[in-house]
Amino acid sequence: MLGLCAATAAGQAYMRPALSDNWSAGISLGVTSPVKGHCFVRNMRPTLGFDLEKRVTPAFGLGAEAYFGFNTSRWPGHTYSHTSFDSSYLGAYGSIDFMRLTGDPCSPRLFTMGLRAGAGWGHNFMSGPAPGHSFFATKAGLFFNLNVSPRFTVSLSPSMLWNLSDAPSSTSSASYNSRRATFNLQAGVRYRFGREFECVALYDGAQIDALNGQINTLRAGLDKSTAAVKAAEERIAMLAAQLDQCRNSKPDIIREVTVDNRLNTVLDIFFLLGSSSVTADQMPNVERIALFMKNHPGSTVVIKGYASRDGNRTLNERLASRRAEAVKALLIKRYHIEPSRIEATGAGIGDLFEEDSWNRVSVCTIHND
Repeated sequence: MLGLCAATAAGQAYMRPALSDNWSAGISLGVTSPVKGHCFVRNMRPTLGFDLEKRVTPAFGLGAEAYFGFNTSRWPGHTYSHTSFDSSYLGAYGSIDFMRLTGDPCSPRLFTMGLRAGAGWGHNFMSGPAPGHSFFATKAGLFFNLNVSPRFTVSLSPSMLWNLSDAPSSTSSASYNSRRATFNLQAGVRYRFGREFECVALYDGAQIDALNGQINTLRAGLDKSTAAVKAAEERIAMLAAQLDQCRNSKPDIIREVTVDNRLNTVLDIFFLLGSSSVTADQMPNVERIALFMKNHPGSTVVIKGYASRDGNRTLNERLASRRAEAVKALLIKRYHIEPSRIEATGAGIGDLFEEDSWNRVSVCTIHND
């Protein structure tokens, strides 16, 4: 379950994800050396560290860490450790990210820095006047993070660790004494896993009331639209029923007889696919046109060529013109009809007949005025 956390001054809040989110794990290498009482450089030795951290808010986190000092140097008055390590520390800590205390806490940051402090138990593996033993310790330091990707971070962490169990001989109780402190410097890489924090905008009561008002208005409009759609569906159903009734009823045929003393005769000459040649079976129609025109010297003929929808439109338009010209050429050359009495034009793609192949035709209309 997501919980809403602290709001920022900009009217934002962040959502806290589940317990399994906002974790990071780190591994680091570094050096450690006593602060006083020993040679700082000569007694410096390498360390290996691990830590696991959970961010409880974008700026605050809790974690556990462990690091080990390798057995590579000698402390004055002590012999070497009999193990691979001179010292170790295991503790818990809290951290605060200074960069996320202001501004948008959820926005990605290339660089962040902050403070880390905690307490735990240290162990000295050295033999000699102070043989291997454990002690209570506190630790505090800074961290500098370079976020090279959404998941990976390169970090540098200087810190101080104080031994509070082994008090100096001059005091009777534990204290923060630099002679019982070590300086640590670690550099490493961290991997973040789980969901990151998400910021959400906060609204006041007036804004929420205004939004609720808009929602209610939209709901009222939706109800009206739903009613209008229902009415339209009912009208569509009614019109569909009327259409079915019209389709199923027998048509009333009204015959109209028109008396026209003028002779108007139409003959069709059909062509094969992609052809403008008049075939032998179509020649009787051409001959009827020629015979009529010879018997009626005042008659004329209008020839319109058509093509079907098959093939390229531009080519079909040219083919329609050639079909009209083919009939005209036959009337002139074979039957010696005067060219002035013949008008031949291409009418393009035809839709005279439902059967598309019949639209490969020249329609010849004879007029006798």
